[in-house]
Amino acid sequence: MIRTLTLILSCLLWANAAQAAYSFTISDIRVEGLQRIAEGTIYNYLPLNPGDQMTPAAARSAIRELYRTGFFQDISLNREGDILVITVKERPAISNVSLSGNKAIKEEELRRVLLDIGLSEGEVFDRLVLDRLKQELIKQYFSQGRYAVSVDTRVTDLDRNRVRIAIVIDEGDVAEIRHINIVGNETFSDKEIRKDFEADIKPFWKFWSKEGQYSREKLSGDIEKLRSYYLDRGYVDFSVESTQVAIGPEKQDIYITANVVEGDVYGVDEVSITGDLVIDEGTIRRLIITQPGEIFSRKKIEQSVENISAVLSNIGYAFANVNPITDVDRDNRLVSINFFVDPGKRVYIRRIQFVGNSKTKDEVLRREMRQMEGAWFSQSAIDRSKIRMQRLTYFEQVEIETPAVPGTDDQVDVVVTVQERPAGSFTVGLGYSQVQGLIASLSIQQENFIGSGKRLGLGISHSKIISSLNITYDNPYWTDDGVSRGFYVRYQEFDQGQANISTFTSSEWAVGMNFGVPVTEVDYIRSGAGYRNSQLNIGSFQCVDFDPDEVICNEFGLVPSPGDPLSASLDFNGDGVISVKERQFDVFDWSVSWTRDSRNHFLNPSRGSAQSLTFQAALPGSSREYYKVLYRGAKYWPIWGGLVFSVRGNLGYGDSYDSYDKNSLAAPVEADAPVGTCDPTDFVKLDTGLPFYEHFYSGGVRDLRGYDDNTLGPKDAFCRSVGGDFKVAGGVELAFPTPFVGSQSGTRIALFVDTGYVYENIQAFEASKLRGSFGLSVTWEAPIGPIVISYAFPFNDQPGDRTEDLQFSFGTTF
Repeated sequence: MIRTLTLILSCLLWANAAQAAYSFTISDIRVEGLQRIAEGTIYNYLPLNPGDQMTPAAARSAIRELYRTGFFQDISLNREGDILVITVKERPAISNVSLSGNKAIKEEELRRVLLDIGLSEGEVFDRLVLDRLKQELIKQYFSQGRYAVSVDTRVTDLDRNRVRIAIVIDEGDVAEIRHINIVGNETFSDKEIRKDFEADIKPFWKFWSKEGQYSREKLSGDIEKLRSYYLDRGYVDFSVESTQVAIGPEKQDIYITANVVEGDVYGVDEVSITGDLVIDEGTIRRLIITQPGEIFSRKKIEQSVENISAVLSNIGYAFANVNPITDVDRDNRLVSINFFVDPGKRVYIRRIQFVGNSKTKDEVLRREMRQMEGAWFSQSAIDRSKIRMQRLTYFEQVEIETPAVPGTDDQVDVVVTVQERPAGSFTVGLGYSQVQGLIASLSIQQENFIGSGKRLGLGISHSKIISSLNITYDNPYWTDDGVSRGFYVRYQEFDQGQANISTFTSSEWAVGMNFGVPVTEVDYIRSGAGYRNSQLNIGSFQCVDFDPDEVICNEFGLVPSPGDPLSASLDFNGDGVISVKERQFDVFDWSVSWTRDSRNHFLNPSRGSAQSLTFQAALPGSSREYYKVLYRGAKYWPIWGGLVFSVRGNLGYGDSYDSYDKNSLAAPVEADAPVGTCDPTDFVKLDTGLPFYEHFYSGGVRDLRGYDDNTLGPKDAFCRSVGGDFKVAGGVELAFPTPFVGSQSGTRIALFVDTGYVYENIQAFEASKLRGSFGLSVTWEAPIGPIVISYAFPFNDQPGDRTEDLQFSFGTTF
């Protein structure tokens, strides 16, 4: 005991002597070992100055403050008389940082992180920071399912106390799920439970897909889906007891086991509504889809809450809160549900503000708004406003926010932020079609002329079939009610013979005006009137006035070609000559159409429909008086795994209502049967009804695939297509996700079945004549224009049909 006390006393005496020896008044401060850091930087951080008393506590404080700067890896304090000598060893500076091997994490993102944590050129190197970065990178790759990742950090010493850092990453492959085992599910099979799992075993045929790749986020989401699956089917006490994830030896295979307890099925006892009911209770009850006596379903409760909240938000209660309170009776396995409604204050719109529209006038955006200033808040009106603005072609992105007005609890502003895209375009393009050949085009289009939302366009195109010039103008809001008005001027020259149609050429110029009236948000009615002047060059050029005495031809002209029912039908007076008057037509046309478009995407829709019904007529006073009725429709259904099933139909019918055919003296062609292998029942001797230059045609890559363009239907004596008055077409498609690219990439792959035919008239319709094909199609909206490729296998084709297995077209077609 005495020895111990003696030892403690000796230590205390030594410490006091040491403290007395170390304590002194600082007369000056000198710093040694500096290379890059200025001496003044030391003095800025040093909590000591000449004249201060140096003590052990002051020394510890000085060393601590200097270490905090991060500039030094070693610091010592010494004394030379009354001079405090600070000796430091600077941390090296970073000369450069190189990255390699990173693909899943972009280099720009990594560089930004390196800059934020101080691992960039010119910064002071800290080994601890580099080690933390390495661990964080590994953690990030693990979250992506890349458990085989390796991150190697290499530090190379350079002269002048500098280092070079190399971060070498071997990301490895994303681990794939090889087996999922759910233990404890007795009521439902693994297949039923895992149907909507995002982290699931990849089917062997989806070799390109990332579907089977593992990540923690996917697994967490799937565990929640598992809970929802049972809660939506009445299993109130369902729980996931544990989840185990095992990694294979090569760190490429994942094995997942989830242990669950199902519990019992609960029913709904009673459903009550309490709170501040600002709308009739009966109305609210109709919005609740879960009813007493049913099996409990959380999904139905959530949907009921959404229904009530949506109705309240549409009548001004923007911040309504609907809280479902459940009372569980485990003895009887029943759940009572009370929907407590707190509507809050009714909110109205103070101001609508537009941001980002530097070129587009506010009025262009404001006329698309269905939410008005000063009106009660309506979420549906705001949502509809956003959809309408997204349909405008001159906005890249549209976002709408509804911030509360400061200092009030019953007002909000509507802030619409748009990102404009160039609305004008000048395009020079080349394309190719198997029918039109090389297509050259020039287009100048302004979709948002001087920010007014009006459209102005000029288009020029040329191919071996058609040459055209188009000038268009359209004002989508001619009136404040949304009535549109447009004008057009067009000139074109058309060589029908190059389009697989009975040989003739035409030139036409036209002017017109059209109007459009919105009926609903998805229904539109358009009507237009115009004038067309057409000149046909058809028949054989022969001598029509021969003087046998002088053996000279006094006049040359066009006469009906042998075997051609089209040119024969133009010889109205039966004199055997097609005069200029007989092949020139003035048409005063009028049209009215109804369209409905509810597709969720204009390019690659997965749900919705598009329909149009059009009536066109050549009015009394035209050279020929006729009408045409056209219907087009398509319906889309999402079915499973990104697959989309669609069905489409196309009907066209036309006829004349003048007395041309009755009074015509034109003679039918003299041939009794066509020369060739085409169907003799399709042979037409004289064209009647709808004028032939308005006929429908069938066949081609954009119509009935597997058949040459415009080659099906009625024929002349040489088996050339002449078109018909009645057309039937339709088909089904099964589109599936495009490998290696996203769903919105503009690429579409589909299996298809097409059918259709064109008939001389509606009385000639025979279902047995319908041609068909099936195959695979690829459509890509490329920068040069749409590229369409199809490989088809025709069926029910007949001798004489011109079939093509592989068909393609690219560039803009006219």
